[in-house]
Amino acid sequence: MKDILFVARAHLATALRERETLFWFLIFPVFLLTVLTLIFGQIGNEGEISFDITLINQERSTSAEGTFSSMIEVVFFEMSQTGDDTTEPLFSLHTSEEHADLEVFLESELTELRQGHRAAVLVIPDGFDDAVMTALAQAPAEIDAGSGLQLFMSDSNVASEYASQIIQQVLTEIDLRILIQSGQFDPNRAVASEAHWIGRQDEETPYVNFLLPGIILMGFFVNGLFGVPGTILFNRDRKVLRRYWVTPLSVMRYLAGFGLGHLTLCVVQFALLYLLGVYVFGATISFASLESVALLVLAATTFMAFGFLIASLARTANGGMATANILNMPMMFLSGMFFPTSGLPAVIMVIVYLNPVTYLLEGLRRSVGVQNSTLMPPIWIIIVPLLWILLSSLVTSRRLKWDVER
Repeated sequence: MKDILFVARAHLATALRERETLFWFLIFPVFLLTVLTLIFGQIGNEGEISFDITLINQERSTSAEGTFSSMIEVVFFEMSQTGDDTTEPLFSLHTSEEHADLEVFLESELTELRQGHRAAVLVIPDGFDDAVMTALAQAPAEIDAGSGLQLFMSDSNVASEYASQIIQQVLTEIDLRILIQSGQFDPNRAVASEAHWIGRQDEETPYVNFLLPGIILMGFFVNGLFGVPGTILFNRDRKVLRRYWVTPLSVMRYLAGFGLGHLTLCVVQFALLYLLGVYVFGATISFASLESVALLVLAATTFMAFGFLIASLARTANGGMATANILNMPMMFLSGMFFPTSGLPAVIMVIVYLNPVTYLLEGLRRSVGVQNSTLMPPIWIIIVPLLWILLSSLVTSRRLKWDVER
């Protein structure tokens, strides 16, 4: 038992002493978790998107309450307010001063729109109220309360497209209010509808809760993909392993010690990332369940076996690192770790479904409660990684050379 613990301690000490190991196994996952959380941390929260829009009312009767132009102003003013200090309003509304020249103000705001500082500019033209009253006097089929409004957008700003769609929906709702106020809305002609949310939870999931399981698996994955073959191949090429084989230490006991050291590194990674996610970024998920622990152990074992597979296929340490680099990005990004994989071409989806990271990631997210359903039967979350472990073990046992060729 002492020889196994010695190998484990040697592997752990060597890994933590090397700068490359510290960067890729510890610093890089922490850096990625920090950057992604700071950039996308508000996704999924109410009020996370706010559009800068300008409202210019050129109607000369704005002082009268109850006019149609004032109704529009009130609606957009209400949408630019929020009931508490924790969320942002949907619109950040810009309006002219009381005695400002509206034509000059319009030109300046259109310049702001071209420069990307505004998402949209909505203009209520002079005579708008009279135009609406004239339209209401006509047949209901000809009523279009929003026909006189001018909405300026920028085709070079993505936010402008989204803001304009929301504004159009708001104006449609205002059209309905005008019809109701004028008594021309017929509820018998309205189409009844009922909204249903599919798969929506009672509370929105913070982005850090969604991201943290993926970053932890990424740390395990990089540790197995680079750390395992790198250690084995470099020790073999430098004839370090030869020194082990002149002792009573057997290959199986060496593997036991190596695996124990590898799992200890994964525990250090997990503890660091979990503490950072909870106490710095406010993650609320827990990995204390038996299912979560089992999946974490399965993930660390799968990626370690995958590292041994690379070591068995590569003839040199540099060749092993090259193979790991080729597999690294496709396996990480085609797993749903950072973005959904649904809708990809069929050829790429084959890689997705062969990728063990896909199954382990879905299972881990479901076990901590950030994903209610999976894309595949739950049994495959266990079977596919086990098949990769079996395949890797068979190939490794036949091909891996433990000593340099004489």
